[in-house]
Amino acid sequence: MKNYNPSDSVKMQSLARPLYWVLLVLMLFPFKMIFGEEVISPAVALFLGLMFAIVCGIPYPKFNKKLSKYLLQASVVGLGFGMNLQKSLQSGADGMLFTIVSVVGVMVIGILVGRWMKINDKASYLISAGTAICGGSAIAAVGGVMKANEKNMAVSLGVIFILNAVALFIFPPLGHLFGMTQEQFGTWAAIAIHDTSSVVGAGAAYGPEACELATLIKCTRALWIIPLAFFTIWYFRKEQKGEGKAKVSIPWFILLFVVAMVINTYTPESMIGFMRPVYDGIVAIAKQALVAVLFAIGSSLSLKVIREVGAKPLIQAIVLWIVIGVSSLFVCLYTI
Repeated sequence: MKNYNPSDSVKMQSLARPLYWVLLVLMLFPFKMIFGEEVISPAVALFLGLMFAIVCGIPYPKFNKKLSKYLLQASVVGLGFGMNLQKSLQSGADGMLFTIVSVVGVMVIGILVGRWMKINDKASYLISAGTAICGGSAIAAVGGVMKANEKNMAVSLGVIFILNAVALFIFPPLGHLFGMTQEQFGTWAAIAIHDTSSVVGAGAAYGPEACELATLIKCTRALWIIPLAFFTIWYFRKEQKGEGKAKVSIPWFILLFVVAMVINTYTPESMIGFMRPVYDGIVAIAKQALVAVLFAIGSSLSLKVIREVGAKPLIQAIVLWIVIGVSSLFVCLYTI
């Protein structure tokens, strides 16, 4: 049997770094323009990122985290230039109503399930927030105001990332299996999938209308970070004494997303002929950037992260996901 040589790990790391950059550049390259069809879809990008992390590890963990965060936000804003505010609000009204019910319901059920399973209160709360609103963004915002430690943050983010990756692969086939319209699927994806990245990716895989509606509802859902953050300060008030005031992180990119929709909707007719190619180009770039985002997210999910999650938090997250996924599926199928 060959003895382990520490230099092998060093060699793998040195090869992983240039390979990471090559793959990232490929994610940003629009192969559709050359081959006439989508070669690297969001799901494929996520899968490549997962395989890269498993085989090569994570060469740039901090850069990868920042890239996935800020490039995702820029992509969402860019998608706004392809949406009509009036039509989107009209078609998304039903989804917004159920958003209110589902956010409150998931938080209550999540807290109760966490206590029953004797999971750490803060980790359980963070998993519930990530499932109820918008995955990693909600966890980051809420974790900051409750002063969650690194372990609680890592466990909750790891759980959400795992299920978020699974969602991108299984939701579009399930949508076709149930014969969902694009409006139904877009609403369902926005409510039942955790992170905005996979919501937009799944919507894009299903169709342009599904992508537009899913993005709108998910961004509306993300605004719930603000009231939930204030509720969190009150809920954990006994632990906050003597620690100074907690800061609430406001998702400013959501506001820019709305501004982009307003600009696209109310551009004067005299200018629309000139500006339409510009808006279309921004949307195309945003969609391609989203592919790179999903690769970055996938390449952040190593086997180490999966092992550190533990069984109980993963079970809690799956239970909550089933609750929100099944309930929203029925609502979408029979009311939209």
